[in-house]
Amino acid sequence: MKKFISLIFRDKSGFTLVELLIVIAILAILGGFAVTKFSGILDDTKVSTAKSKMKGYELPLQRYYMRYNTYPTTEEGLQKLVDEGFLKKSNDALLDPWKNPYQYRFPGEFSSEPEIWSLGADGKDGGEGKNADIKSWE
Repeated sequence: MKKFISLIFRDKSGFTLVELLIVIAILAILGGFAVTKFSGILDDTKVSTAKSKMKGYELPLQRYYMRYNTYPTTEEGLQKLVDEGFLKKSNDALLDPWKNPYQYRFPGEFSSEPEIWSLGADGKDGGEGKNADIKSWE
């Protein structure tokens, strides 16, 4: 009986190289899935943040309109809202989540209201997916 017990509870100190490589491979695979999933969620969050921030410009623009009976011109841009105190001055007040400036146009090309848009992750016109433009008039 003593011999049987010693076979079951044999003293093994540490792991074999193969066991360690298998565990590392499994962790790498799981990590790859997690990073891929997380980056997609992060992109969606940035798009939502851009849309929300553009909505946040509506009230200051309306307040500006009520005071001056017009909106800031395309040349003045959203910076005019900061200069006049309608928007809080901060380093990223006029930047989208990708740290690019929001685009502004009045009069609008697609509506009679001011138009605001973000150029997306790539900072260029057009694009698809996370690089697609995010427009206030759509």
